[in-house]
Amino acid sequence: MKPGDIVVGAFPGAHAIKTRPAVVLSTEDYHRHRPDVVVGLITTQTPRPLAPTDCALRDWKQEGLHAASYFRLFPVTLSQREVRLIGRLSDSDWESVRLCCRIGFGSW
Repeated sequence: MKPGDIVVGAFPGAHAIKTRPAVVLSTEDYHRHRPDVVVGLITTQTPRPLAPTDCALRDWKQEGLHAASYFRLFPVTLSQREVRLIGRLSDSDWESVRLCCRIGFGSW
């Protein structure tokens, strides 16, 4: 797995665990030394209001997603064994996600 890959996994929520897509945020070096992967949420629900740490994924069809989708900076760690690769963000969508992370975390 590489940063910018799209995976599907069991995502913990406030009330239940839901299988959903997510963007890999952690690096290959991180993955070599850890059993988990750090991911950020992908949702089809339009964030209202759209925060500076949210962005529309413009190339969602080419990325393997089934509907118009948004990235939300809601980081979670999941077991690498429990996620499945389904696609990769386009360069422009990955840059938008990275900007959301910089806004949320500072220099990133």
